[in-house]
Amino acid sequence: MKNILITAVLLSITSLAFSQDAALKEKISKKAASLESKVIAWRRDFHQNPELGNREFKTAEKIAAHLRSLGIEVQTGVAKTGVVGILKGGKPGPVVALRADIDALPVKERVNLPFASKVEGEYNGNPVNIMHACGHDTHTAILMGTAEILASINSQLKGTVKFIFQPAEEGPPEGEEGGAALMVKEGVLENPKVDVIFGLHINAQTEVGKIKYRPGGTMAASDWFTIKVKGK
Repeated sequence: MKNILITAVLLSITSLAFSQDAALKEKISKKAASLESKVIAWRRDFHQNPELGNREFKTAEKIAAHLRSLGIEVQTGVAKTGVVGILKGGKPGPVVALRADIDALPVKERVNLPFASKVEGEYNGNPVNIMHACGHDTHTAILMGTAEILASINSQLKGTVKFIFQPAEEGPPEGEEGGAALMVKEGVLENPKVDVIFGLHINAQTEVGKIKYRPGGTMAASDWFTIKVKGK
C-alpha cells in the first residue's frame, strides 16, 4: 500500500514539472509510511459498507469530508454521486487528474473477515447482497491518501491536481445515466481543463510491492451477452 501511494504521488509531481528532488521524494516516502495504516482503515471501512453505482451516498460523504479537511476545493453531486477535489499548487503549471472508482457490486461476500460486507440492497428491482468485489474500496482509499500527501506539499506543486472519484464504474442501474460518460458529459475534464489523467487498478496477479504500467488506456472494455440454456 505504501509503494502504491508513493507511485501515485510521484506520477502527479512528475507530470507537474518537478525536477529530481531527492529531499522531496524522501518527504513523500515518510508521509506515505505514516499514512499506510490510515489508508488501510479507510479501505476496510469502505469494504464493510459498500454501495452500488449511483447510490454511493455515504461513500461520497466520507470522501468529501476528508478532502475538505485538507483544504481542497470540493465538488459533490457530479454524475449523481461523484466527488471532485481541486488542489491548486503554489506555482503555475499543468492540470493533472487522478481518478478512482467508488462503487461496489451486487455480489455476496463469502469470506470470514472482521470487515466483511453484510450489506443488502436492491439492484434493478431485485434484492441483492453488496460487496466490493473489484477493488474499488482500495482505489478510493489510495486516492484519499494521495490527496493528503499532495496537500501537505501544496506550496511546492507546479500546477493543479484534480482528484476524480467516479461513481457507477460497473455501470448505472437500468434506465439511468452514470459513470465516466456522465462525468465527462457534465464537464469533469474542464474548469480547469485536464492536461493528463492517471488511473490505477489493483491486481491479484501482481506481486506485492510491485506495479505494472502502460501508456494510454487499459481495462476499459465491457461487453454483455445473454445465454439461455433450455433443458432438464
